[in-house]
Amino acid sequence: MPAIATEHLDVLVIGAGLSGIGAGHYIQSECPWASYAIFEARGAIGGTWDLFRYPGIRSDSDMFTLGYSFRPWNGDKSIADGDSILQYIKDTAAEDGIDRHIRFHHRVVAADWSTDDGCWHVTAHRTDTDETVHLTAGFLFSCSGYYRYDHGYTPEFEGTERFRGRIIHPQRWPDDLDYEGKRIVVIGSGATAVTLVPALARGAAHVTMLQRSPSYIASLPAKDPVAEVLRKVLPARWANQIVRWMKALTTQGSYQFSRRWPNAMKKILRKMLERELPVGFDIDTHFTPRYNPWDQRLCVVPNGDLFRAIKAGGVSVVTDHIRTFTENGLLLESGAELDADIIITATGLELLFLGGIELSVDGEAIDLPNKLVYKGMMLEGVPNLAIAVGYTNASWTLKCDLTCDYVVRLLNHMRASGVRQAMPVNDDAEIVPQPLLGLMSGYIMRSAHRFPKQGSKFPWQVHQSYLKDYRTLKMSDLDDGVMRFSNPVLGEQPVVAKAS
Repeated sequence: MPAIATEHLDVLVIGAGLSGIGAGHYIQSECPWASYAIFEARGAIGGTWDLFRYPGIRSDSDMFTLGYSFRPWNGDKSIADGDSILQYIKDTAAEDGIDRHIRFHHRVVAADWSTDDGCWHVTAHRTDTDETVHLTAGFLFSCSGYYRYDHGYTPEFEGTERFRGRIIHPQRWPDDLDYEGKRIVVIGSGATAVTLVPALARGAAHVTMLQRSPSYIASLPAKDPVAEVLRKVLPARWANQIVRWMKALTTQGSYQFSRRWPNAMKKILRKMLERELPVGFDIDTHFTPRYNPWDQRLCVVPNGDLFRAIKAGGVSVVTDHIRTFTENGLLLESGAELDADIIITATGLELLFLGGIELSVDGEAIDLPNKLVYKGMMLEGVPNLAIAVGYTNASWTLKCDLTCDYVVRLLNHMRASGVRQAMPVNDDAEIVPQPLLGLMSGYIMRSAHRFPKQGSKFPWQVHQSYLKDYRTLKMSDLDDGVMRFSNPVLGEQPVVAKAS
């Protein structure tokens, strides 16, 4: 296919989900001089919130922190449904005119930084026309998240071909699925499973949540009573800021408490379960994990909907291993059989760093697993590239907002100083590489070897702390001795331009 004429952008944002729309706002409001576009591989705004269509999909972070700082969430529910979140993202994009900068069906497949040219040479594939697009960009801002969008993770199960019902992965939920009055088995115990199960129970004959091992699950009110009061009695601007900080700090406090005093947190979570579940329910078997709280992400159920469904008798929990699929359902290692009309494999997601883009500098491929991450948002030795990655222990958007703020400060400094390259460089031989995301969840452990690393010391260490990141990304000087600003010539040592 003939290539489309080359163009140049000051900034290319990759992904039109929650992060990409936020990045668009920051660029056009703080860098009005910058030409930018958002390349979206799919045909719609929203990313995760447009892709996932399974019943009951909702946030597992409160919307006061998952929403943007520049356009506070004004809905009633703190834990919101997926449709409401998607509409919020679309409304934000339309209100700011960000949607006019989105180019749908543009999948970035490769990017090579040219030191000679002082820019990225980007190759994208048009998924609607099968054309190849070539362009250059002064700065790349990846907002594609780290989930693989074309398929989820499904283990190899024996005998799936024998099952006479339907087998469905939540990431590919069919529009025509009629589950009214059906017997359903949901395999899994993570956030997707605990969301699906109570939603399906409203129409199904019975739903069984089948898990190999339990997860920590906590009930939170769908509407935050403290936030509701503050929003009623304070001016909107004050209330939004106070509520956002309140939710950020309480979430961080809960995480830190869990890490420092895991046994105490276990007792608190168990007491909550004892209040929510039927008397005599086997909590030890079905809701007591082998790991400590926040070794894996803690699951949230609004208003205890999962527990209420169990109490009502529409949901049962089975903790066992699958031996094989059968014609009528599942045979378990214990010898028990589960009959099912529909089996849903809520068995997790696959991770894909940078959306699978082939990244290189001056023609040399970047070895991602051997790179360190700078302040959780840039790569060691890679110029003019930022990555929006949210928290694993709090709202995704809290970190992405800080990343966007840092990026526009960086862009404005480079323009004012007349430098074309900003690159973090590690000169500390004592830095020890460590896993990037720091959780033991299966979907993270399966992909950790393909991801860059964090380091044992700051600024290569990823804090997973909004307070620390607020100080180091928003309030600190750009010139920290690690970020190098320069106008290099290929083959020569860069001349460092100090940040003001």
